[in-house]
Amino acid sequence: MDDIVALSRERIERGSKSFALAARLFEPRMRDDAYQLYAWCRHCDDVIDGQDLGHGAVRSLDDHVAMLAALGQLEQATSAALAGNADDPVFVALARVVAAHDIPHRHPFELLEGFRMDAECRHYQTIEDTLSYCYHVAGVVGVMMARIMGARDLATLRRAQDLGLAFQLTNIARDVVADAEAGRVYLPQQWLDEAGLHRTDILDPRRRMELAAVVRRLLEVAEPYYRSSGSGLAELPWRAAWAVAAAGTVYREIGEVVKSCGPAAWDRRAVVQRRRKIGAVATGLAKALASRLPFAARAASPRDPALWTKPELAGDGPDIRQKLASG
Repeated sequence: MDDIVALSRERIERGSKSFALAARLFEPRMRDDAYQLYAWCRHCDDVIDGQDLGHGAVRSLDDHVAMLAALGQLEQATSAALAGNADDPVFVALARVVAAHDIPHRHPFELLEGFRMDAECRHYQTIEDTLSYCYHVAGVVGVMMARIMGARDLATLRRAQDLGLAFQLTNIARDVVADAEAGRVYLPQQWLDEAGLHRTDILDPRRRMELAAVVRRLLEVAEPYYRSSGSGLAELPWRAAWAVAAAGTVYREIGEVVKSCGPAAWDRRAVVQRRRKIGAVATGLAKALASRLPFAARAASPRDPALWTKPELAGDGPDIRQKLASG
């Protein structure tokens, strides 16, 4: 293991125990590339949020000028890395992975566009607006990971996007109060209006019953995306399918913890206990093996056309860098 891979591994093990556990299930070369992609994603997220490997208070949107300045530096460093000019290990890691797996260059910039949504204090009026944000900060990571796993067909990439969307919807549900403390509200404004909630009511302990109902609705939206992602397991190498299924099981369990706690869900951060994570690894193995059975492909249902998706996912759409350059 070279120094850049070792550093990348350290970042995932310190920054996300759940993803680190799932990553161990990959075959070695794929695991190293997953580490390297994660290291760049984690670094960018930390720079924008003012955190250290996801730990500490999230930067308030009141500091959006600093966020935009940091974003500009990330965009420049990412452009340089993809042009073959990188010194920082996390950007070297990104360049390696993109080159090795023919990842369209627009995908890393789509992730950065998600950080721009935060820096520009975007508001999310509808669930479709929220899902667009989820794509940029998580769905596109699923797409890049799928390419590391060898996926190239649009159908499989869509399923990978769906898992990323489900993950981020779960993240929003778990962190809704902490995010609101930093001025970040990702719940659709339409839903808040229907529940009689103002954005500031998210921080009011007396309104936790209404908030829990809105969050439950968000987690219900996540469910078809989790189910859709499961139909893509058969197209992945079996160990990759195992890792993906295990990660999906863990994250789905986080949502279940939030739902079961109801109004008390934000008294402390929802986590999945270690024994349940180990159970998720076993469940993931069962799902990966089941996806190999002869009837699995026939039983898999087509992706629901009603699910939200990124229209240009196949890589033939406009490059986000053109927008950044003109903007």
